[in-house]
Amino acid sequence: MLQLRDLPNEEILKKFEQRYPDADIASIIIFLRLLRVTSDLSSALDQYLNRHGLLQGRWWVMILLMREDNFTSTPSLLAEKAGVSRATMTRLIDGLERDALVSRQFDSEDRRSFSVTLTRAGQKKLDALIPDYYRRVKASMQALGKERFAELDDLLDGVQEGIKAFD
Repeated sequence: MLQLRDLPNEEILKKFEQRYPDADIASIIIFLRLLRVTSDLSSALDQYLNRHGLLQGRWWVMILLMREDNFTSTPSLLAEKAGVSRATMTRLIDGLERDALVSRQFDSEDRRSFSVTLTRAGQKKLDALIPDYYRRVKASMQALGKERFAELDDLLDGVQEGIKAFD
């Protein structure tokens, strides 16, 4: 994913506004800052997980499996919940299986059909990592304080609603 490191300042955006009169500079600045913060947050999570031998995609697959009864699901359901294609999910599962963090159980009647289970090694990896992960998530959010935390939660609802403008 391309990450815009050099956000335009108001002066640069005014040049765009001259060319595109419908441009709302204030909205553009906040929109770009929001993209930047989410990008930075995703990068920070990637770096953290990488130190523990994981990639973000694999991490989320393991988390999704941990939420399921018997830590088991199907690739298609995992792909749907993760918001990725089945091909992408297959690659994620392949990598996790190579690392013995998940296993495949093939359907006895249809060898093309299988389910995926988080292995004991996968469970142990999550059990070792999640408490520290939760501490770090909490620390990152505590910078807001309780009042601003609740305000951000409300604001994010509005941003989520506004995404429809791109449909």
